[in-house]
Amino acid sequence: MTSVLIVDDQPLQRLGFRMLLESTPDTDVVGEAAHGGDAVRRAAELRPDVILMDVRMPGMDGIEATRRVVTSGGRSRVLILTTFDLDEYAYAALRAGASGFLLKDARPEELLAGIRAVAAGDAVIAPALTRRLLDTYAEHLPHRASDGSPRDDPRIRALTEREYEIFGAIGQGWSNSEIAERLVVAESTVKTHVGRVLSKVGARDRVQAVILAYDLGLVRPNPPG
Repeated sequence: MTSVLIVDDQPLQRLGFRMLLESTPDTDVVGEAAHGGDAVRRAAELRPDVILMDVRMPGMDGIEATRRVVTSGGRSRVLILTTFDLDEYAYAALRAGASGFLLKDARPEELLAGIRAVAAGDAVIAPALTRRLLDTYAEHLPHRASDGSPRDDPRIRALTEREYEIFGAIGQGWSNSEIAERLVVAESTVKTHVGRVLSKVGARDRVQAVILAYDLGLVRPNPPG
């Protein structure tokens, strides 16, 4: 059973999500919140598996609420609901630690599948799509010292040479099958390596690993066009 906290400033929107989720046997709505501040408090109190988070809300928005939930170290994973695909809100939400995003007009089966995926530890956005977002909004990325090296970061020092190679491939947005083909190894071997890499660098999922690879300068933004 997946426990869900619904966060949206529109009562009718919350009601619609609740009706859908309560009609599904494997989801349990444990609470609601009407703004970001309430979402942070309720997340700490209820410890839901998944927080269904609206982006635009009065007061504390969904992006800041996501950042606070993630940095608190709690178990909850955040699935952002946004109006426009591949916009700056989606970009900011992923950098804040969200495990993915869906459009607010997504079909019910897409929403349910997204909640299940996030609860299982997966990301509801392909790493390749994350790269597109990062490339689009690259000017917002923090600047790293020119003489720095990704290897200087303590999270990266623990990686073996093969794991470092896999980390770079994840940062490029490659899938397990693409990594296996290019490195000429079994896909099951890649899956094992990916799991170890995520654990060692402290990434909650592949999307966060892509963002970390950008932040460390391991991969560079592609030029426009």
